[in-house]
Amino acid sequence: MKESVKILKGHILFTKSLDTFTIIENGYIVVDGPHVAYVGESLPIEYTDYPIKDYGNKLIIPGFVDTHVHGPQYCNRGLGMDMELLPWLETYTFPEEDKFKEEGYAKKVYTAFIDDLKRNGTTRAVIYGTIHLTGTVELMKAVADAGISAYVGKVNMNQNAPDYLREEDSQSIADTIESIKKSTDFAPYVRPIVTPRFAPSCTYKLMKELSEIAKAHDLPVQSHLSENRGEIDWVKSLFPGSKDYTSVYVDHNLIGQQPTIMAHCIHLSDDEIEILAKTHTMVAHCPYSNNNLSSGIAPIRKLLDAGVPVALGSDISGGHLTSMARVLTEAIGLSKMKWAEVDGERKPITLSEAFYMATRGGGSFFGNVGSFEEGFEFDALVIDDASIFDMNVRSPLERLERWLYIGDDRQIVDRYCRGALLCS
Repeated sequence: MKESVKILKGHILFTKSLDTFTIIENGYIVVDGPHVAYVGESLPIEYTDYPIKDYGNKLIIPGFVDTHVHGPQYCNRGLGMDMELLPWLETYTFPEEDKFKEEGYAKKVYTAFIDDLKRNGTTRAVIYGTIHLTGTVELMKAVADAGISAYVGKVNMNQNAPDYLREEDSQSIADTIESIKKSTDFAPYVRPIVTPRFAPSCTYKLMKELSEIAKAHDLPVQSHLSENRGEIDWVKSLFPGSKDYTSVYVDHNLIGQQPTIMAHCIHLSDDEIEILAKTHTMVAHCPYSNNNLSSGIAPIRKLLDAGVPVALGSDISGGHLTSMARVLTEAIGLSKMKWAEVDGERKPITLSEAFYMATRGGGSFFGNVGSFEEGFEFDALVIDDASIFDMNVRSPLERLERWLYIGDDRQIVDRYCRGALLCS
């Protein structure tokens, strides 16, 4: 009997594709180390002597993946929601991020932030730190201590930022390289990611150097793209040699060279969408943030139809909640408004599509993550929704939909990441 094997039983729900749920009532998941070895209605004979963790009538779903979140903005959630992006950055975000030069402040905030992610069922995240090396290392440590898995990026900014957050070129590069080295201390929980904040905050030279680092270390890239109309106009004035906002990143090898996540992508031309599709650039759709900062409603159906991979992000603190269950239902709601008020030709996204984006879609940035297919890393949530009052008998899918809309972390009774049961 292999000690690395664990077996779970319950109502299993996951999405192999955008358009449908796989539902196995009273099914079994066999986990061997960090990976799914089997999922199905009956237990294979070779596992009959193994103990079974029987979750009875509870739901077993993949853990959530948050593909765009700013750890240092955690204390600002719910503030400045009457502002648009650029004034909001200047009034709230930049002054808060400056505090992360203090290691003690960073440790306290990041510990609380990561605990909140885990409590709400996020088992994977793609996280922005600040420009500060020591603070970013504290973020890495908080991820590893919690037992979840994340890409963590030290932010780069050497122009169009307050003096207290503007880096010298050489220091920005040196600290980025050092943060990559430091991340190995927190493996396998933490992976590094190259993180130019957004095009306006980085010079031509810095973006080129960051693309070279990404290539040399075989690292992905994350940044922001076409979030706000004023931001787009600003980019045009800063980079007149590039055709459009997307092309700024292409011209600097930050799109098309390495795996890349671009957050928001609300106001894209057809040419820009084509570039994202051809380069397999992932869009991190952040519905709460887009709503709160009056940025707009991203054309998610149009992106999907064009073949652009789309995932979801909480975008703390433009977004005000860490719960990816709430983020995915908000994504559905905004797509309905897009269909009803703006583009009646493109249907709203469905529950299965939004769930896929929040699990397997975002999980693909980490590899085989976000599903219970054989060979995938086992990230899971166990949901006990018995406390949600209902006099009627509901199917597992109806129960999942209801929990996503009206449940919360109190119904998550167990969390797994990479095959390991996480401590509460």
